[in-house]
Parts: sequence; C-alpha cells; structure tokens
Amino acid sequence: MRYKEMQYKLLVIGFLVMVSSVLSLGQAFCGFYVSQADADLFNDSSKVIIARDGNKTVLTMANDFAGPVTDFAMVVPVPTVMQEGQIQIADPAIIDRIDAYSAPRLVEYYDDNPCFRRYREDWVRRDGIQQVQDSLGVTQQASAAALGVTIEASFDVGEYEILILSAEESTGLETWLNDTDYNIPEGASDVFNRYIAMGMKFFVAKVNIERFEESGNVFLRPLSMAMETDELMLPIQLGTINSRGTQDLIVFLMSPEGRIETSNYPTVKIPSNMNLPEYVEDDFGSFYVDMLGHSYERMGEESVFIEYAWDMAWCDPCAADPLTQDELRSAGVFWLDENSNFNAPNVYLTRLHLQYTKESHPEDLMFKVTANRENFQGRYILQRPFRDELICDEAHDYISMVQERQEQEAQTLANATGWDITEIRSQIGDFSPEVNVPSWWEQFFDKSPTNLRKPSLFFTAI
Repeated sequence: MRYKEMQYKLLVIGFLVMVSSVLSLGQAFCGFYVSQADADLFNDSSKVIIARDGNKTVLTMANDFAGPVTDFAMVVPVPTVMQEGQIQIADPAIIDRIDAYSAPRLVEYYDDNPCFRRYREDWVRRDGIQQVQDSLGVTQQASAAALGVTIEASFDVGEYEILILSAEESTGLETWLNDTDYNIPEGASDVFNRYIAMGMKFFVAKVNIERFEESGNVFLRPLSMAMETDELMLPIQLGTINSRGTQDLIVFLMSPEGRIETSNYPTVKIPSNMNLPEYVEDDFGSFYVDMLGHSYERMGEESVFIEYAWDMAWCDPCAADPLTQDELRSAGVFWLDENSNFNAPNVYLTRLHLQYTKESHPEDLMFKVTANRENFQGRYILQRPFRDELICDEAHDYISMVQERQEQEAQTLANATGWDITEIRSQIGDFSPEVNVPSWWEQFFDKSPTNLRKPSLFFTAI
C-alpha cells in the first residue's frame, strides 16, 4: 500500500465485544434481574435500541445474562399498559449489527514516499411473533388484588411469559413478587415507590423453559416494545439495586429528525480525531476503556458520551456496511415505507455511552429529539511512516518530522488515558531509518524537495 499517493484502510475493530469483556462493569440497564432461587445473577453490559418519531417509540433491549435460564426474570418500568401486539421478539443479530456499524473506529493512513512526494489525496424484522394467551389462575389474581397489585395484561411472546402490573404502593408489589417466587433484591421497595408515584406500570418477563428448549435457541432473544408516550425516557434506577458497581450502557437512538440527547444529564462528545502511536492497534480495547474512564474524570461522572451521530444514508469511514431498509425495520424504524429512498432512508442515528451508579445518576434518563444533523464519530488515527528505502536528502527532514509527530502522539495518548508517557515512548521506539542517496540523484533534483530540474536526455528517455 505504499505508493506515491497517500492511501488508507479502515481497521474493522470489533472493539465493543472486546471492551465489554475488559470492562466487566455493568448490570441490568432499566430493570433489575430477579430469580426464583438465590443464584448470583448479573449482566456485564446492556444495549438498547430506541426508534422515535413523534410520540411513538419502539424500544428493543438486550442484556448479557449470566446464569441458568430457569432463574431469569426481568422487571422494567413502562409508561403504559401494553397489549400482545406491542411486544415482540427481536432478531438478536440486529443489535450486533447496529453496534458494529456505529462503534468507535480506528483508521490508518500511510505517509507517501518523501522522495517522490507530488500529490496528497484526502479521503475525504423481526422474527414472527408467537402469541399465546396466558390464563392466570384466579387465586394468583386474587392474591395480587389483595396487595394492591393489578395484573393489567398477561400473554406469551416466544419463549417469554409476560405480565403488565400496576400497583398502589411498593410494599404490596414487592410482597406479591416475592410470594410468586421472585427473589427481589433488598432496596427495591424505595425504587418501586418512585415509579408508582409517576404512574408507571411494570413489565415483568420470565422464560417458559419448555418453549425455550423447543425453540432451539442457545441464548435468550431480545424483546421489543412499541408504545406511545409524550416523554422519551429510559428507566435505569431499578438496575442499580443488584449492581456490583458501575454499570455500562449503550443506547442507539434513531429518529427522522436529528440527534437525540439526554435532557437531564450533560451530553458531551467523546474525545475524537486524535493521532495515536501505531502500537495502540494491538490493544485498542484497553486504550478505549482507559480513555473513556479518564474522560469521565475530566468531564464529570454524570456525563453521557456521544460516540456516533450520523445520517444513516452514508458513513465516512464505515466501520461496517450501512443498514439496509429491512434491517432498519428490524431495529424498530417504523416510519419507512416501500417508497422510501434506499440511499436516503431519513434515519439519523445517535449512539450514547453511559457508565453509571445510583450515586452518579440518581434520575432516569430523559431524552430530547433535536434538529441537529451534524455528523460526529469516535475516530482514532494511526499515521504510518514511510519505511521503505529513503534515497534523497529531503528524507532527513522527513525523519525529524516523524520523530516530532511520534512525540506528539505519545503526549496525546498519555493525556487521553493517564498512561505513563515514559512507557509509551519505549513502546513507540526510535524511528531512525538510514538514508542512502545515490550519486545520480542530484542530477534530477534541486536541494529544494519540491523543485524538479528540467528533465535531462536520460530522464526524457525514461
């Protein structure tokens, strides 16, 4: 790839998978996990897709669940009572797809040959729904009513048994869940009270083991909910109850209007477009984790970081191919029709990254849709020096320039991550290639690196 003209290639880094395994930070995003036994349940990170147009929202959620499937259950506050058609099984691949498309990216560029420098070129859905009406026993409904709990809806979706509950007060809700073999974490009652006071309902899902085994799936599939609400929010407080510490959450928000930001926490851009030492390529995940943590220290732990904000019609550079219209619909984009322009689907994607505790983020996430369609991406750059044979006097100036650039890259990396700059410099090494100028070189070139002598007969013959 080292020709006269500068070239680049995109390093397709699936760092999010790497980061998730390195972080080991998170638990549930908007609901806590409860179990029918005392199993130690947690999920390392959470990813949510939200498609929003007007007052209509489709929310798709996936959590990394560790533990026996028999122990899985989930409680999520929701603003309205949802019916069967509003809850569906989503394709788990769509979350990985949109994740890969919007992930912060590492790109590399190559210096051209300083002895032949002429020009530079800038580069510039869902699965079908299986719905089975669930008939709850009269005793279960009566016990709920006696505790001020109302079973607003009950149905099955795929391998999940779904309940929509409302409650008059938190103690009754907590008692009913415990009495029906849910193991509620200590401290749930206080958080329940907040949501009950807001008029929220409670979405409860657990796995029907027989249907899960019949499905042949190895992992639990995501759930997608469609609802109409005036406010766009994501409840996160229940997720802090059984948390081991800091939780990691990535939210993909799509709108036909523009960027979606948090309205009750500062939304800031992740540090981007920085030139890094070449060796970071081998450990991009560690760099990003430490850079993110260092950014929270500088900007405040309550910050919500924008990692990507771009019109889905194009990308530059692309970490993965843009989503097709079918994939967008699978991700919950409901405003597309058959006549939508394939190359301009009118979908603007915002990727927000949040690490939180109940102390750093005591309120649920509230969002606002803006008309801002400015493009932004988390982008990190490797500038590769020219390492082939150097055969001109101008190469000495080039070597000095690269050495200065590498020192700047070392300082940038240290400032971004808090890493020790002495260790960074040792990792970079010494760029001191030999310069061998052939005797015939000065026949054609002035001392000035940009001035070419008039061609000689020999040169013309070539």
